[in-house]
Amino acid sequence: MAIQNIARSSSATDLAVSTPEYPQEGLNEESKEKACNDSASSLARPLSIHDFQTAHIAWHYLEFDTDLPQPAYLSHPELYPDTRAQPPQCPDLRNYTSPFAWADSRKSVMLWISCVATMFTAYNAGAYTSGLDQMKNEWQISQVAGLLGVTLFTVGFALAPMFLAPFSEINGRRPVFLVSGVLFVIFQVVCAVTPSFAGMLISRFLVGCFSSTFSTMVGGVISDIYHAKDRNTAMTLFSASTLTGTGLGPLVSGFIGQNTTWRWIFYLQIIIDAVLIGFVILFFKETRGSVLLSRKAQKLNKYYESLESIGYYGLTMSSSSMSMQSRLEKIPPTQPMRTTIPRLRWKVLADEERASLATMLRTSLLRPFHMLFTEPVVFFFSLWISFSWGVLYMTFSAIPLIFSTTYSFNLQETGAIFSASSIASILFTFVAIYQERLVNPYLPESQKRILASPEGRLYFACVESALLPIGCLWFCISGSYPSCPWIVPALGLACATIGVFSIYLSVFNYLADSYHRYASSALAAQSFCRNILAGAFPLFTRQMFTAMTFQGAGGFFGGVGFLLTGVPWVLLLFGPKIRAKSKLASEILKNERTID
Repeated sequence: MAIQNIARSSSATDLAVSTPEYPQEGLNEESKEKACNDSASSLARPLSIHDFQTAHIAWHYLEFDTDLPQPAYLSHPELYPDTRAQPPQCPDLRNYTSPFAWADSRKSVMLWISCVATMFTAYNAGAYTSGLDQMKNEWQISQVAGLLGVTLFTVGFALAPMFLAPFSEINGRRPVFLVSGVLFVIFQVVCAVTPSFAGMLISRFLVGCFSSTFSTMVGGVISDIYHAKDRNTAMTLFSASTLTGTGLGPLVSGFIGQNTTWRWIFYLQIIIDAVLIGFVILFFKETRGSVLLSRKAQKLNKYYESLESIGYYGLTMSSSSMSMQSRLEKIPPTQPMRTTIPRLRWKVLADEERASLATMLRTSLLRPFHMLFTEPVVFFFSLWISFSWGVLYMTFSAIPLIFSTTYSFNLQETGAIFSASSIASILFTFVAIYQERLVNPYLPESQKRILASPEGRLYFACVESALLPIGCLWFCISGSYPSCPWIVPALGLACATIGVFSIYLSVFNYLADSYHRYASSALAAQSFCRNILAGAFPLFTRQMFTAMTFQGAGGFFGGVGFLLTGVPWVLLLFGPKIRAKSKLASEILKNERTID
């Protein structure tokens, strides 16, 4: 319905009347609420209550920056001959502000909770391996069978986000975090007390499913609260928490497995994760903008209904309040600055554009694989990061094998070697945050333009990703000689971890910048491949290192790593041309030019 007709009821009486104007510009939510309450006594000429009750409800689209209308109170005094009921208080809308507009302190709390949750999710992946020898003796299983606990964890980690993603779009991040977090802790308890190996495998799969939200959905949280130009530090901290936790799991659990039963490896995680979920319940707020906007619309609509239920009708709309509606309905710009509408309700464009749950699930499951096999960028990036993630998980088997064979380390001592991975991740975090700021002033203008494009996300990864194959060779070759100090292969592990860090960060940022609204599907594709391959590597690592020797295995992984290091170079040089030939990427680029 056009705006110029919205303010008229179906009766003959014209309900669009003049009302006093109240300044809206520059008011915060508290000031708007006060203005709304102060206008409760401002009454216009009385009309028939039938006119108001039969007036059309005007539905308008709500945005975060919409100037909310003020009550005009076009009500009829005959409704309450003895006394007039006081209008209800305007609702407190401060909890429904745009996440982009949150204070830095609030954003930092959200980021801190998300990154800590990610770290302990990654911790869970590797902690399991420290209890493997005890499990083998208790249940009489082989080494490969025992490592299925890692594989099934990563399979659950790969599959669950595709099913859970639509629910976060509809219901928001917080409910998904809470439900999956509670189930995560429950199945950790099952892992700790299970009397059978079959129970352990089933529980590990479910732990992987429900812990996945604390890793895969954190990227969405960061996108919810930070604009693209401000995400580098947040994404770096997210990447750091993943890699730090991966090394922290075997480090801590090695001490537990050496000195007590394997079940305490899980008891400790239960305690930590339960405390973490408590922090999520108390301090994590909803970050998805469309969900907050829908809740704001529902809150306002309920308020308007309560006004009408006691005879208060009429809201004064400003031109800024109707801006989105005017754009959608192509209303000419010659509209009055303020219009009084008898009955008003808000709706949210994202709710109307959202597909059904069945359609969203189908898209969430199928589009990532469609992009994987039709988008060269997604395919080669998935291959690159999957290999690097496989190498990271390979260390769960390779480190105990090399250090127990070459240096006669026990479980506690081999677990301590994983500290090299965590320390390297922490140190490289500072490099990743500040490297662009330090280098940018010395670059020519042509290079600065590259940094501003999606290819700019690969600028440093072209060099830093080479540390992965270098680290693989360093780690495996130096770990073959007992005469070589143990710290030398440990430093090789640190070098490889920095390479993985650089790859992980650049892939996330590049896909997000290149595919925009399709980014979640592109990231889901690489996440699926990455976790499936990571779960497979530990199963054959011991056999491979034994058959090929440590040097031979290192040469194989180093060689493949050097080949894949060419991926960022190709995209840095030819990325715009490749994206121009991509149906999805070119469509996004065309839309951006249209908007500009």
